Amino acid sequence: MTTTVLALDQGTTSSRSMLFDVQGAIVASGQQEFPQLYPQPGHVEHDPEEIWSSQLATARQAISGADLSNIAAVGITNQRETVVLWERSTGKPVSNAIVWQSRITAGRCRELKQAGLEDEFRSRTGLLIDPYFSGTKVAYLLDTIPGLRSRAEQGEILFGTVDSFLIWRLTGGKLHVTDVSNASRTLLFNIHTLQWDDDLLRILNIPRAMLPEVRPSSGDFGETEAALLGRAIPILGCAGDQQAATFGQGCFSPGDAKNTYGTGCFMLLNTGHQPAASTHGLLTTVGWQIGDEVTYCLEGSVFVAGAAVQWLRDGLGIIRESGDVEALAAQVDSTEGVYLVPAFVGLGAPHWDPDARGLLIGLTRGTTAAHIARASIESMAYQSADVLEAMQADASGTLRELRVDGGATVNNAMLQFQADLLGVPVIRPKVQETTAFGAASLAGLAAGVWSTPEELNATRQIDRRFEPQIDAAERQRRQSQWKRAVDRSMGWARETD
Repeated sequence: MTTTVLALDQGTTSSRSMLFDVQGAIVASGQQEFPQLYPQPGHVEHDPEEIWSSQLATARQAISGADLSNIAAVGITNQRETVVLWERSTGKPVSNAIVWQSRITAGRCRELKQAGLEDEFRSRTGLLIDPYFSGTKVAYLLDTIPGLRSRAEQGEILFGTVDSFLIWRLTGGKLHVTDVSNASRTLLFNIHTLQWDDDLLRILNIPRAMLPEVRPSSGDFGETEAALLGRAIPILGCAGDQQAATFGQGCFSPGDAKNTYGTGCFMLLNTGHQPAASTHGLLTTVGWQIGDEVTYCLEGSVFVAGAAVQWLRDGLGIIRESGDVEALAAQVDSTEGVYLVPAFVGLGAPHWDPDARGLLIGLTRGTTAAHIARASIESMAYQSADVLEAMQADASGTLRELRVDGGATVNNAMLQFQADLLGVPVIRPKVQETTAFGAASLAGLAAGVWSTPEELNATRQIDRRFEPQIDAAERQRRQSQWKRAVDRSMGWARETD
């Protein structure tokens, strides 16, 4: 029988589980959406119990027809900066999870910046002070839930990103752990020492007692309780979703880059075994750790990509299903000057403006739903081009190609537009589930299913290569107009006298 690896892929809008064989093919899978909660404008929450129940249900679905004895390991990947706090004694969450998209701590982040602390955080964590990251979310919950900080100081309350929460539940509360890639997204972790940073914890007034133990991305994370999946299965891999996708895309060498088009857009560039500082609004982050060897990346995070299409479906009602957007957009040859800046929860890299808001500009009486749909699709490519421009400036080099994955990459027109804007080939793999495969790969390496990253690379197959088709002048014209629109969206929600 074929050896398999189970990947748990806990995302922002759904939980998925996939069983991979040694050729990197998907043997079985399961997926389940769960509710998005919007208690106030700019604030996004999830029910942690919905996260857990949906993830467990999809895992059981994926292995329902499998020989459990042939599952070598479990790998976990997750939406990253989302915060869960729970009771050590019961495992019960103390509140809803605060999602990475939430802007609830924008005021606190402004205070930290005004206090001159941005350089302190950036030099230690590689991150900017922004509501996106976990640290200020933890502080917010400790500040707003009566008695919680005291309980946390006494070790009664645990903090974790979603991976930690899942591992706690999967192991029956035996392990409170995370991996270096998730830890590097918290604003609390020193990416040079690979330790929680006591000075940053003190600034945010977060008790060290509530933090998980940090481990390499490929290695021991305990084992699942037998009753959950039919037998105890070792958990041997863990990485944040974008780092997992980078690993799953085979970006093992410095200069390799990938972009994931999901709820948001996330571009990562492998910079090798030393962290590379950014001066152009990008993040320095831990990619993964295998043994003692740490790989670092530059990252540009776009907050709203595929979520803009969901807005067309759920907010405007101009499409019934997300997949309908390509056909609607294809009804017109261009946007006719319409631009959508989907800054619904502020702007990420390279602008980092939590007060930016969504903007639809260039409308005329001739504008139709098709033009808006096309502008929504193109906004993913424009935002990614902004990130690449900053990335090339930081890395002092030219990108050879961009490997892409995520739900929106089924859209050929979008990927062609992306290649045109970037001026480099865009490569779509045959197996799109690179995030889940990255988690499976990290676990499989620890289990001995694969011996080396090079052996993993041999499983990669290209579906299609998109070559640029416009000249530099046209590329510049389009990007210039886009940047005018972005400028108009920035600072909109900022309070004025």
